Amino acid sequence: MIIRVNISIRGAVQGVGFRPFIYRLAKELNLKGFVLNSSKGVFIEAEGEKFDLEKFILRIEKEKPPISFINSFEFSYLEPCGYKEFIIKESDSDEEKSAIILPDIAVCNDCLNEMFDVNDRRYLYPFINCTNCGPRFSIIESLPYDRPNTSMKKFKMCENCRSEYENPGNRRFHAQPIACPDCGPHLELWDTDGEIITKFNDALQLAADLILKGYIIALKGLGGFQLIVDATNDLIVKELRKRKVREEKPLALMFPDINSVKEVCNVSEFEQRVLCSPEAPIVLLRKRSEKLLISDIVAPNNPYLGIMLPYTPLHHLLMKSVNKPIVATSGNISEEPMCIDEYEALIKLKGIADYFLVHNRPIVHHVDDSIVRIVRNRELVLRRARGYAPLPISVEDSTKRKDVTFIAVGAHLKNTIALTNSKNIFISQHIGDLATQESYNAFTRIIKDFEKIYPSQNLIYVSDLHPEYLSTKYAMNHGVNTIKMQHHKAHIAACYAENRLDGEVLGVSWDGTGYGEDGKIWGGEFFITDIKNFKRVATFREFNLPGGEIAIKEPRRSALGLLFQIYGENIFECCQEFISSKFSDKEIELLKHMLVNRINSPLTTSAGRIFDAVASILNIKDISAFEGQAAMMLEYAATNEINEDYYEIIIRDGDIYIIDWEDFIKELIVDSTRKHTKIVAKKFHNTMANIIRRVADILDIKKVVLSGGCFQNILLLEKTIEFLESDGRKVFWHQRVPPNDGGISLGQAFLAVKNYYQVI
Repeated sequence: MIIRVNISIRGAVQGVGFRPFIYRLAKELNLKGFVLNSSKGVFIEAEGEKFDLEKFILRIEKEKPPISFINSFEFSYLEPCGYKEFIIKESDSDEEKSAIILPDIAVCNDCLNEMFDVNDRRYLYPFINCTNCGPRFSIIESLPYDRPNTSMKKFKMCENCRSEYENPGNRRFHAQPIACPDCGPHLELWDTDGEIITKFNDALQLAADLILKGYIIALKGLGGFQLIVDATNDLIVKELRKRKVREEKPLALMFPDINSVKEVCNVSEFEQRVLCSPEAPIVLLRKRSEKLLISDIVAPNNPYLGIMLPYTPLHHLLMKSVNKPIVATSGNISEEPMCIDEYEALIKLKGIADYFLVHNRPIVHHVDDSIVRIVRNRELVLRRARGYAPLPISVEDSTKRKDVTFIAVGAHLKNTIALTNSKNIFISQHIGDLATQESYNAFTRIIKDFEKIYPSQNLIYVSDLHPEYLSTKYAMNHGVNTIKMQHHKAHIAACYAENRLDGEVLGVSWDGTGYGEDGKIWGGEFFITDIKNFKRVATFREFNLPGGEIAIKEPRRSALGLLFQIYGENIFECCQEFISSKFSDKEIELLKHMLVNRINSPLTTSAGRIFDAVASILNIKDISAFEGQAAMMLEYAATNEINEDYYEIIIRDGDIYIIDWEDFIKELIVDSTRKHTKIVAKKFHNTMANIIRRVADILDIKKVVLSGGCFQNILLLEKTIEFLESDGRKVFWHQRVPPNDGGISLGQAFLAVKNYYQVI
């Protein structure tokens, strides 16, 4: 099957023979399309067989011209448009020049070679960088991207650095963060009172020794603080969880090199590509089956590990000294943004960290580590931050109102914000859940930062429909004109924009919670849309959530609500044994009163809550320690099970189609008493994927868009794609923008620029 790949490459890729190289490679692989230089870098579109396109992508990075350097390599798959040959297009000199700020980029091999060269003047210098690598977004204060507009302005260049900076033939020509031991930032190791223990390289060596001895180190990295411990030491990992109040949520790991990763996890060619890329995100990798060196407490009951490689000179130096895997988790109190200032860290991380390895280069913007999964040899970004943000999504001719700037303020969970100009939508780094004052402060600060960095005029704020979201309240309080977008429509719009679609699609938006246009809790929605117009065409049968929002953290409540819809008040007799195994007598009385009297038991159509309910029914998880845990564990229970059966489903016709889950839930309950959990879990996943196939078949729509937090579930996503493609449908899912609420701001902004909105 012929498909098209769209590739955008930034870095030292112009004037180095890059376009002729791409042309020759494309011809060799019999691809059609074009390559051109633009103001943003090199832009490629190529059509061909999927296998040839995958080879093309991998070979570009492996065989690129030796004097070229790739800072950012973005690719996404699109529908073919019928190119007849491969050509080199003329450079796009008429393109509108827009403010593109590069993300922070992993240290390049040239700098690493110098850093470990005993004869180089930057030997063992943890802040080495050049034009091809180093900090960007985390240090910029305003445009243009010149040293006086960055946090490096406080460091006056020495004569040697100045000579390199001003020499067009030097690799550090106009490298704004340029520095060396004589004029740049330096390290210090502090105790918990902020007293200096030692400085410079001695600070790093002592920190490495302390990690190996079982202490917790707070390290000031590129975009904020990380908490570092020995990942092979059960006692210290357990202590870190206790101090950080992080009971079960997986902890990120850093390994010394790719070979050490392969000793612990299975690594595909595309997973290795992403691990070693300039973006250098955390990649979710499947553990090897044998007993591992890594502490089981790092990711309890989880077949995956979140792993990254060293991406800054400081990390490389530290890992060389430690020479074993470390936990490298965000330096914050749970649900708060990571600390970026050393004095703030002394206060916030007191009682968590034993020592502080800090430096004196200020961090302007906090930037978390990005998280990625590989699906069908494509990136699926789950948290978009370092390495990816704030690169824009291109939206050609996005709005006729070029005098207007839309600022989309996102959702409440996994918040990001987005800002538009006439051709781009710039998406912020991951901000997080707006559940604490500190998170909300970060949210408001980033909005102000974006308004300052990007040219803005006639601001219009775009928010979610939910009246209680803090992001919605912010927009209503600050915008003269405010637009509200429905949550699940924004999900679909984000995926539609990222895949650069046009025409009519069936949009499937499945998540945990979203405010519906009828004031109810939606979450299992199907729309027919061309982005200008949306028609809600199908949804799940409603069921109650006893206790409202608390059901998000307690899957047992979703299970109870689901069963109450089936059995009514009789549930407390016919399912007595099941209910008493989940709740105390006191809780049962309270919940019965809620459900029978319809008190604090809102109705929902949420697919996410159905996943939660089934996780509880199968005794996988009744109370979640972190958001989405029950659904994750249900996925893991089904992974590797070869069962291809699915439950029969009933779809009822009416004003919209209603997916009635009652019969298949009853059958699932019977199966749960007779069959192994993993068999039932897999059959459930197959059923949910088949529901999407059935609706697509009824509506006879050829293009299907999948978005929402449920599609972080790789088993669901891949099975849905398999079913739909086997029926001859074209399926589109997220790649560089998260399917979860981290993509909502893009969807809000895209809907606004496409003029599908109602000004409030």
